[in-house]
Amino acid sequence: MIVALYSQAFKAADAPHFGELLLRLLESGVQTYVHADLVEAALGEVPAMASCRTFRDAGDLAMLRPDCCICLGGDGTLLNALTLIRDSGIPLLGINLGRLGFLASIEPRFIGKAVESLINDRFTIEDRALLQLDSSPSVLGDCPWAINDFTILKRDTSSMITVDAYINGEFLNTYWADGLIVSTPTGSTGYSLSCGGPVVFPLSGNFVLTPVAPHNLAVRPVVIRDDAILSFQVRGRSDSFLVTLDSRHDTITEEHQVAIRRAPFPFRLVQLHGHTFLATLREKLAWGRDIRN
Repeated sequence: MIVALYSQAFKAADAPHFGELLLRLLESGVQTYVHADLVEAALGEVPAMASCRTFRDAGDLAMLRPDCCICLGGDGTLLNALTLIRDSGIPLLGINLGRLGFLASIEPRFIGKAVESLINDRFTIEDRALLQLDSSPSVLGDCPWAINDFTILKRDTSSMITVDAYINGEFLNTYWADGLIVSTPTGSTGYSLSCGGPVVFPLSGNFVLTPVAPHNLAVRPVVIRDDAILSFQVRGRSDSFLVTLDSRHDTITEEHQVAIRRAPFPFRLVQLHGHTFLATLREKLAWGRDIRN
């Protein structure tokens, strides 16, 4: 078995978790490759990294073809790992060293169980929908995909913007707002949720359009099929506007043509037995709890 290990940042306080994971993988005979930046940042704190080989970029990872990429951090780490995974089909497993953790849902105390489950095939793989951005002129480099969401937002403290939205070429609505979010079911528990969007189950086959602080209070989130193509025209008083794919961002102008569709390949998420979306939902949103009692 081959496993790649990735983290967006290393904190000395998390060294015991990195060390435990590496030792359990190496003791189990798993060929372990660690992202080169992580090795450079953590080698003094995690001696076990000295015995691991490294990879640097998406090309290296595509050649290695690991059975799994384990991400240590918060959901942002898993989102950023997409820039390495891309369309390779490598499954991702998230160990939560951050805060909420809907994607990176495995708590550090379960690291040993996670390694054991991986080795003994006690897991399933969920194929989650990705967003794909088509824009002219091109923005956001050579990784035009998102796990959670695509957003169009006003910049800085400028006035609200106007976004004309179309579904398969048919006019949907003009949004006067601070911005507009297009989220996948996976991303429905992220930025969209904080703006009043619904929780959508991961394999529902939908997109969610959620306005950010709309001027017209009658404008509500909309759920549509994910085989639709969404296109947008943005206007406003400023010269440029912010667009994002997950945590990556760029700027566009009124001259840009922007469209969103479902990507032709999925994001593959490892789900250990006993770790379900429903369980994560109840835990992370504290459903069924009453702090008064």
